[in-house]
Formats: sequence, structure tokens, C-alpha cells
Amino acid sequence: MTTAPRPSVAVIGFGAMARSLQGNLAARPQGPQITSCLLAPDSARSVPSEIAVHRTAGDLAASRPDLVVECAGHHALAEHVPQLLAAGVDVAIVSIGALCDDALRERLTRAAEAGGSRVIPVAGAVGGLDLLRAARLAGLDAVTYRGIKPPRAWAGSPAEEVFDAETLEAPLTFFEGTAREAAKAFPKNANVAAAIALAGTGLDATRVELVADPAARANCHQIEASGDFGTMSFAVENRPLPSNPKTSHLAALSIEAAVLEAFARADF
Repeated sequence: MTTAPRPSVAVIGFGAMARSLQGNLAARPQGPQITSCLLAPDSARSVPSEIAVHRTAGDLAASRPDLVVECAGHHALAEHVPQLLAAGVDVAIVSIGALCDDALRERLTRAAEAGGSRVIPVAGAVGGLDLLRAARLAGLDAVTYRGIKPPRAWAGSPAEEVFDAETLEAPLTFFEGTAREAAKAFPKNANVAAAIALAGTGLDATRVELVADPAARANCHQIEASGDFGTMSFAVENRPLPSNPKTSHLAALSIEAAVLEAFARADF
């Protein structure tokens, strides 16, 4: 009796999330495994010897992976994913905030239609999106997302222009606006806002509040929604990924879950 080959997965980028995914999939006796990755031509990032490295989306598409996982940021998504979709390759998207660009969303839609492929959004560090999608069928009146993080977690973002992370003594709501505005202004911190918006009332109707809280010991994501279905409130506190404190452990695990679901086997 022959064993069916394990589905092949390729990743765009090979940072903390891709390494976490590769290790978790490799530890499973069956199911998908990462066999290749796409890196920029000038990238010197170290990759395990068993993983083939491609430098262009065309070369990666020619290797015919069963699924590609984008985990390299908004620019990489825009540069490579349309070509992969047009070539008939399904792509799981981690950088959902990039979908705030309506023109890019249209490009992805057209490419997927041309290639007969799928765009698979990854939920990331938040939950409750299935409830939002269900509630949307009856009609949503309001959805608010509140992101609460320790002050230092907002380093490298426009939040640094509003407060000093070293001296902040009380919770500060430093941003209030739409999900589209939040995801554009905080692409490394607020992709969650875009995921929530796309599951619910849309990018321009979803309200976002971003908070720096000196008492916070983890990243907290809160969703509040109301509509014909009633009301809902959902919250999750995320511990950091052990190999990279800047990344949520749950966000990395959500990629693994999306890969397993893509192959219709949650029990690999």
C-alpha cells in the first residue's frame, strides 16, 4: 500500500511566522509540509536545506505548490500574490490590512477569477469572525474593535508621536477612526482591524479604538457588535510567540489552522 504524498506548501517570506509554521507542520506525521519559499533576490535569510528557495513569483508558481502562504507584509502581497493567483495557485493571506486598498482587492479578485484559484484570508490574532459573518446575514448595526497593548508594543508606529512609552502612566486611547484608516496607519499592528471589518460591516463602517495601557501585560483584542441578531462581545488576550515577542502566538497558530483547513483535514 502506497502512501499519498503530503500536500506541498510554499511560503512568501521566512520570518518568525513562517518558521513557526514550518516547525509545526514538520512535527505532524501526515498532512501538508513546507517545501519551498519565495525570498527577495537580495535576501540572505537562512532557510532549512530541505526547503527550495525561489526568487520570483513566476519560478514559485512553476513549481506548482498546492498552497502558498503569504506572511511577508503588504508590499510582498501586492508584488507577488496576483501573479500566483493568476497562475492557478491558491494563496492564504496573512497581511489582511493590505486589502484596505480597493484597487489591490480588485486585482486579487480578477487574478483569482482568471486562474480559478482561491484567496484564503487568515484570521490572525483575533476570534469571533465566524459570528460576525453569521450576524451580517441578518444585518449589523454597529461593530467596534478595540486594540489594547502595552505602550512599548506600539513602538515604530505613529503612536510614538502621541505619547512617550517610558512615561505613560494611565491608559490612553490614541487613535479613533475607521478600520480602513487604522490598517493604513498601523499596518504592523492593526491588520486585525481589517480582518474584523471584512467579516462584518466593512472597512469604512467599522469603528476602531487603539489604546496604550501601562497595566497591560498582553495584547488584548475586543470586539463589540449589535444588530438584528442581538449583541455580542468578544475578547482575547494574546501571549507572544516564544521565538519573536513582537508576534502573537495565536496569530502564528491561526496560519497553521488555515493551512490544515485548506486541505480539509483538521486532524493531521
